[in-house]
Amino acid sequence: MALIKSCRGHQPQIPESCWLAENSTIVGEVIMGEGCSVWFNAVIRGDVNTITFGDNVNIQDGAVIHATYEKTKTTLGNNVSVGHNALVHGCTVADNVLIGMGSIVMDNCVIEENCIIAAGAVLLEGTKVESGSIWAGVPAKKVKDLSSEMFKGEVMRIAKNYRMYASWFEE
Repeated sequence: MALIKSCRGHQPQIPESCWLAENSTIVGEVIMGEGCSVWFNAVIRGDVNTITFGDNVNIQDGAVIHATYEKTKTTLGNNVSVGHNALVHGCTVADNVLIGMGSIVMDNCVIEENCIIAAGAVLLEGTKVESGSIWAGVPAKKVKDLSSEMFKGEVMRIAKNYRMYASWFEE
C-alpha cells in the first residue's frame, strides 16, 4: 500500500480508479483526477501548496512533484506523463504533455497543451512552452514543432500505455 499522509489538515484525494505503487508517497493537499497512476518510488508532496492532477496522469518511477510554500501550486492537466526521475515543481502543465525522463520543470513554468519536454531538459523558472512544441537542452529551448505523428506516437501512446500497465497490477 502506498504511503498516504495528511499534512496541515489536508488529506490526499485519490479516486478509486487510480493505481498507486506500494512504495509511492502522496502527502497533503493532492487532488487527483480519474485513472491516474503513481509508480514505484515516486513522491507527490502537497505539504507546502496544492498539487492538482487532471485525468489519466502518470507519475513514473522516482519522479518528484512538489510546489513552493505560499508561492506556487502545481497543476497537471489530462493525459500528462511525467517520466522516470523527473522533477516537476510549482508549475502549470496543460493537457497532453510528455515530460521526459530526468527532466526538471521549475517554478512558474507554463507548458501549454500538446508538448514534449525531452529527457534531461531543464526548464528554468518562468519558462513558457507554447502549444505544439518540443523543448530540449540545458537550459531547455524549443527545438521544433510537434508533428501529428509524434503527438499520436509518443504523447498519447505513452499516456494510454500507462493506463494499461497499471491494470496489470490491479488486484
